[in-house]
Amino acid sequence: MNPFDSGPSGRDGEAIVEYFDAEFAVVKPGRFVRCAVTGEKISLEALRYWNVEKQEPYIDAAAALVGFGLTAGKADA
Repeated sequence: MNPFDSGPSGRDGEAIVEYFDAEFAVVKPGRFVRCAVTGEKISLEALRYWNVEKQEPYIDAAAALVGFGLTAGKADA
């Protein structure tokens, strides 16, 4: 599976991803996942932050801090 492939199989839509300690695996092909804090789209190429226990992706470090419960509120920074 190549994340740059597109076509009728839904690879242009939202991916389903399984998160591990230092990597992630694409379960259902797609171009993006949604940040668990902000709801923004994150391209798979830009995905850098996630929580393995919660299986949640985050768009940036500020959102990750919120997702990990280290700051309160929405990631607006």
